[in-house]
Amino acid sequence: MKTSPKTLIALLALAGANAFAQTPGTNTPRVDQREAQQEARIAQGAANGSLTAQETQRLEKEQARIDNAEARAKADGTVTAKERRRLHAMQDGASRDIRRKKHNERTAGQ
Repeated sequence: MKTSPKTLIALLALAGANAFAQTPGTNTPRVDQREAQQEARIAQGAANGSLTAQETQRLEKEQARIDNAEARAKADGTVTAKERRRLHAMQDGASRDIRRKKHNERTAGQ
């Protein structure tokens, strides 16, 4: 089968455009998914009374700090491995904080 130069050029152009559109360095789906799950855990704790208003506020501020760190990491167009590790470490700490606050003896009724 003979490939014409026009077909080859079109295929190369599509491959290049596809690679450019995906830019894997700026995508952080795992960070985004964990952030959504943690926000849901905070909302659930506030709704069922296992988190006080002050605990909820502090946990939401912690989530905002992680979101800001993610935005700074993405600002230059690439999220490096070091930045990604830092975001994951921040999320690990936030997850521990959520668990501690939800399972301590304080409730919204107190």
